[in-house]
Amino acid sequence: MSIAITNTLLDKTRRLSIEETLTFLTDEFKGKVVFSTSFGQEDQVITALIGKNNLPITIFTLDTGRLFQETYDVFHKTLKKYQIDIKTYFPETSAVEELLNQKGPNSFYESVENRKECCFIRKVAPLTKALKGNAIWITGLRAEQSENRNDLDLFEYDEKFDIIKFNPLLKWTLEEVQKYLDDNSVPQNALHKQGFFSIGCAPCTRAIVPGEDIRAGRWWWESSHKECGLHQK
Repeated sequence: MSIAITNTLLDKTRRLSIEETLTFLTDEFKGKVVFSTSFGQEDQVITALIGKNNLPITIFTLDTGRLFQETYDVFHKTLKKYQIDIKTYFPETSAVEELLNQKGPNSFYESVENRKECCFIRKVAPLTKALKGNAIWITGLRAEQSENRNDLDLFEYDEKFDIIKFNPLLKWTLEEVQKYLDDNSVPQNALHKQGFFSIGCAPCTRAIVPGEDIRAGRWWWESSHKECGLHQK
């Protein structure tokens, strides 16, 4: 059924702009369209589109407790510029306490399993709560972000969270993203100018050097697929 809905949405929005598609979705799924932001460049484009058009889309973010101060700075600037609400979800205190009491504050460096455990507690569990009861999840995924995302569609059914994902910037290049941000004076994370392209938790993110993949700075000590469990691709 959900796959059928996904195909229908692809057909109905094929000739619509991003703004028109967002409006269509808010009409079609009233009160059940959400957008998750981590305040990266792609997410800031989408936030600007939502804010400028005053769209009834719930914007939320996940505060893992390990974010950069620069991320909080762009969070605050975004609230002020667009006069919007951004709902914040935190990990369960008891789960974080148990993790640190049993394994210490840096267990994620010791194994992929430990890192995924930390990601689950700080990201996946809060995301599950944020998505519950909604129909459309808007993301900032782009195909060129990683090889794993090359085969994504604009609309996809996410079986893990039982929700339809809309990836409006899927075919955008990084240059197009940056041009939109500059042309529209959209607040950006100061770390982007310091070589940070994909920004997550402070202990798990480093700057990249010329020639590296844009996600090479995430969990750089691993040879995994560089995903935290929010997106399977």
